[in-house]
Amino acid sequence: MQEKHAASFRRQGGKRVERHLRYAGQELILGLTGGLGYYCIELAWRGTTHWTMFAAGGVCLCLLQQLARRRSLPLGAAALCGAAAASGVELGVGLACRYLLHLAVWDYSALWGNVAGLVCPLYSFYWFLLCFWVLLVLRGAENWTERPLYRITKWAAEP
Repeated sequence: MQEKHAASFRRQGGKRVERHLRYAGQELILGLTGGLGYYCIELAWRGTTHWTMFAAGGVCLCLLQQLARRRSLPLGAAALCGAAAASGVELGVGLACRYLLHLAVWDYSALWGNVAGLVCPLYSFYWFLLCFWVLLVLRGAENWTERPLYRITKWAAEP
């Protein structure tokens, strides 16, 4: 009887480990995608970037994915939370670059309302617009994977 219980426990534990590995793989891919996207946006916007922006972008997209999963939060409120989180990540990375790496990767000190020259309301607003779009895409992708087209068309065809 103990052998049967141990085998059942190993099977369930294996499924749990497999689920955690799949989740970790998804987060890794999401982080790499976010890092690459952030890196490309920086290159297109400013013409230059830094490797720390890759890390910041990965963290931001993983945070946005968590916000996208919260269906009870309206899209606008989620975008506002995402903009605050992205600004917080930028502030943290900027402070780390400035005081740990002794680099000045960007400087917003000439802009109104800046905090330590690292974040400002204007770029937080830009973050809000970008987060709104990204959350819309993430929620749409999740809807698509949860309800494939054949189920939607079957539901729509029913009287």
